[in-house]
This record gives sequence, structure tokens and C-alpha cells, in this order.
Amino acid sequence: MSADSESEMQQDNAQEARPGRGVYWLPNLLTTGTLFGGFYAIVAAIDGNFGRAATAVFIAMVFDGLDGRVARWTKTQSDFGKEYDSLCDMVAFGLAPAIFVYQWGIERIADYGQFWTRFGWLAAFFYAVAAGLRLARFNSRAAVADKRYFEGLPSPSAAATVAGFIWLVSEIEVTGLPRLVLAFTVSIIAGALMVSKFAYWSGKELNVRGRIPWMYMLVIPLIYVLVSLAPLSLFVAFGTYALSGPGVWLWVKMTKKKRPVENA
Repeated sequence: MSADSESEMQQDNAQEARPGRGVYWLPNLLTTGTLFGGFYAIVAAIDGNFGRAATAVFIAMVFDGLDGRVARWTKTQSDFGKEYDSLCDMVAFGLAPAIFVYQWGIERIADYGQFWTRFGWLAAFFYAVAAGLRLARFNSRAAVADKRYFEGLPSPSAAATVAGFIWLVSEIEVTGLPRLVLAFTVSIIAGALMVSKFAYWSGKELNVRGRIPWMYMLVIPLIYVLVSLAPLSLFVAFGTYALSGPGVWLWVKMTKKKRPVENA
């Protein structure tokens, strides 16, 4: 066989192994769903529809969880897709929750004076800045990071915590300065956890194509409970995950055995 024929066969095999153009579009289309969820959440929050805004944030989380997995399954990962995903995440999980909490609480807390108005404004802005820093750090360390854990609270989980809490309190009559301060404090805590160095379990080591431990089958009824009892269950679930980072760190510090000092 000549060298030219062998080269042509290699090119044909490469073209057959390469996914079609439609397959390449699929992960980016899902990423666009994340962007749409964030955009709709902002519009709904501005219109005062906080339940719809929170729902849009959670829908954006679903799309964000699908695009990366679909890209890996179809072998269509690209630098363009990674950058596009980060930009959409900033809108859906950075700007949308910040505007969400601002639109809900700034008018209420403004009744207590200019100081508290500025406090609410800065709390919302701090969350947006923290989300941007979190995403930038994730992108810069993605190549060397331990895939089993996230460094700092992931931005989708932070957004779900904030959105779930505001959704919850928007359905009840919230009065009094302490409750309003608590709502903005949740945003500050979520932002601080995003830029922290606490380790959060990523779940990426789970192989959905292989055998899954029976305990993970409990996730199915858990998802049903979360959806049926929203927004309380969603806030509790993601709030618990947000606190798991500092909780595990504190537990390790408290239970770590000190090594005995050896006599010289």
C-alpha cells in the first residue's frame, strides 16, 4: 500500500470519528439555555415575579449541569464552549441572583434609612463580585484542580441558596428590619463561601454508566420531595450543601488527633 493511500485512509477514519456539526452545536445550545434562564430571572425579578425568577434560576442550573456532560459524552469539548459557559454562568448565577435579592429587598429596607439602603445595595453587589471571582478562579485552576472537589462554593449552588431563600420569604409577609437584614446577609454569606477555600464535594467521580451504589438511588425520591415542597425544601437542600464546606472543615479541625511530641 502506498503512502498516499494510507494517508487518505487515515483522513477518512478521522472524518468518520469526528462528530457532526449538529453534535457540536448541542452543548452550546444547552449553554444558551443557562443564559436564557438567567436572563428570564432578571426580567421576572424586575417585574416583581419572584417565584418565576427563582424557578428560572433552578432551570438554568439544569441546563448548566447538562451542557458539560453532553460535551464529554459526545466528545465535543472546546475552548469556545468553556468560555461561553463561564459567561452564561456569570449571568445566570452571578448577576441574576444579585438583581433578584436587590429587587426584592431594597424598597423594603429603604424604609429604615439611607444606611440600610446602602447596606442592601452593597450586599447585592458583593454577591455579584464574588461570583465573578469564583468563576475566574475556577477557570484559571481547572487544569490542576482535584476533580473530586470544588474550591469554594460553586456559583450555581450559591445562586440556588439565594434564590431559594428569597423565593421562600417572598411568599410570606416579611416585616421588621432584622428579617430584611437576614435576607441580605444570606447573599453576603453565599458570596463569601464562593471565594473561600472550603472544599465541596463535586460528585464528578460518579460513573453514571457503571454500577452505582444503592444509596445513590435515594436521590430519585429526594428530587421528587424537593420539587413538591419548593421553595422551602430547595433552600434547605442547597443551604445545607453551602454549609457543608465550613462544617466539614470545622469537624476535621475538631477531630484531628494531635501527634505526640517525641522526647529528644
